[in-house]
Amino acid sequence: MRALDLFCCAGGATKGLQRAGFHVTGVDIAQQPRYCGDAFYQADALTFPLDGFDFIWASPPCQKYTAAAPLQKKHHPDLIAPIRQRLMASGTPYVIENVPGAPLIDPFTLCGLTFGLNVKRHRLFEATFPVLTHPCPKGHPGDWLIVFGWSALRRSRGAGTGPKKDRGKTKGHSVPHAEACEAMGIDWMNRRELSESIPPAYSEFIGRAAASHIQEQRRLAA
Repeated sequence: MRALDLFCCAGGATKGLQRAGFHVTGVDIAQQPRYCGDAFYQADALTFPLDGFDFIWASPPCQKYTAAAPLQKKHHPDLIAPIRQRLMASGTPYVIENVPGAPLIDPFTLCGLTFGLNVKRHRLFEATFPVLTHPCPKGHPGDWLIVFGWSALRRSRGAGTGPKKDRGKTKGHSVPHAEACEAMGIDWMNRRELSESIPPAYSEFIGRAAASHIQEQRRLAA
């Protein structure tokens, strides 16, 4: 099956879709020398042809919606609405991924800790097919990492452990890039690319659900 990854960057979502059995074509407005997919086009996701694919993944830039840089939001366009319009018109099963706070329709959330990763990395997903999800670990316990910008921090929630005065507090300590990569399940990106990525475990999980949905639709149509 063929998948299209729009706004692909270096291919965090692409890698997971490949693991789910898709041949993946990536599209990004910028050249991506470390893109890991099967084919790549430097092009505008809002005009790239959508025909010929079984599944489409779209990750519009998140700066418009992120809480990390609220003063910069007005300088970034809202690309979710126009890309959704294109995807709906295509009739192809799709997913739109973005950060908490993004205006997605009936989204579900994935958490890295649910997948055994050492990052929380909450992301929202709007899908046109069923995806059976699992809740986050209660309280997000442990010393997991936060990956953002050019940095990665180790964050301790302190939930229910240690001196009572420290419980529930947070602390941050910088960690090496290699450790951040390991936490995300990614070994081919630089710091900037990593900060813009999702763990491949997310897209593999969703990609398997997409593949099952596509196969079932084909069976019913036969």
